[in-house]
Amino acid sequence: MSDTTAVRKERESGPEADDESRPTLRERRIAAWRGAPRVLARLDFLAPLSERLTLLEAAGSVYDLDETSDIYGNGVVEALEKRVAGLFGTEAAAFFPTGTMAQQVALRCWAGRTGNPAVALHPLSHPEVYERNAFSQVSGLRPVRMTSEPRLPTADEVRDFEEPFGALMLELPLRDAGFVLPTWEELTEVVDAAREREAVVHFDGARLWECTEHFGRPLEEIAGLADSVYVSFYKSLDAYGGAALAGPASLIEEAKAWRHRYGGNVFQQFPTALSALIGLDRELPRLPEYVRHARVVAAALREGLEAGGLPWFRVHPEAPHTHDFQVWLPYDADVVAEVAIEAAEETGTVLFANHWDPKGPGLSFTEVYVRSAGLEWSAGDVREAAEEFARRLLRAA
Repeated sequence: MSDTTAVRKERESGPEADDESRPTLRERRIAAWRGAPRVLARLDFLAPLSERLTLLEAAGSVYDLDETSDIYGNGVVEALEKRVAGLFGTEAAAFFPTGTMAQQVALRCWAGRTGNPAVALHPLSHPEVYERNAFSQVSGLRPVRMTSEPRLPTADEVRDFEEPFGALMLELPLRDAGFVLPTWEELTEVVDAAREREAVVHFDGARLWECTEHFGRPLEEIAGLADSVYVSFYKSLDAYGGAALAGPASLIEEAKAWRHRYGGNVFQQFPTALSALIGLDRELPRLPEYVRHARVVAAALREGLEAGGLPWFRVHPEAPHTHDFQVWLPYDADVVAEVAIEAAEETGTVLFANHWDPKGPGLSFTEVYVRSAGLEWSAGDVREAAEEFARRLLRAA
């Protein structure tokens, strides 16, 4: 299953799902999102292919298109690797087709160096939730779960963990817990605790790009805490795909050998590499602005849902740590999804564009993303849309 909520592969349940001639909730949701004049985020990967291809019209602004195309990782791919290493202040970086592969390779290399295949991580971490036990089934690693709380582990939990581990993997932000981050002081203490145990520290930084606002530190300083860092090019930067592993030159050299063994040394990757370079130029500088506006959106959502009369709801975190956050409601997922889609279809305003997940009897949640399109919304706009949604939901329930 994909880790991106908006592209879940399963057919979403609902009254119309029983009739194959009628669109599923997912199909209606995407259609409403595409046609809506007002959304909080335009997720480019859900756009029609014709629109996605227009991204490469800017390729000439990020790379000399008279250069020979890449072959097995040279050319524009090498240029992207150097750009990433420069941003994170590391000796080197390696391009990977997927983050799943990048992290397995990184942690496999560290296991060989530490002599310990145990990887301490959170049970909500991406490899534990979305990768079909790839660590143990493919790479000979042994995941050990450090805490069950919906937050990153504390320094005491790392220091007092009951068994040895060779690497500590920290997902920053921890997506499935609500895109949450520790404070800078908490993060440095956790890293120090791992060092006391002679463990290496690896950052699952798929969304690390947008963490600078929360930490109040540049990417180079954040990455400098870890021994290695993985980042994604599509989750924040709207690239076609791809990932990078950044760290010491000796690690990256070994990682490239394993990349080849894992089948990741792709013949040509220039469309993805170019789209990543475009994202670094276009989106990366804007991410702090998105994070700040997400806090405005979250506060206005709370006010609007309360004014609309909902007896209980939760915006989590109350002040988002990144430009993504969760909204929890005490209704079945099918009910909330239908109301959200109908509101989008009838008003042309999409407040909740993503899938609603059931989390228990009469309880569901969704993820809210704020991107450049969301900057057009004032706090008043969000409050008005949230109040209207709440009233619709109360009528439907």
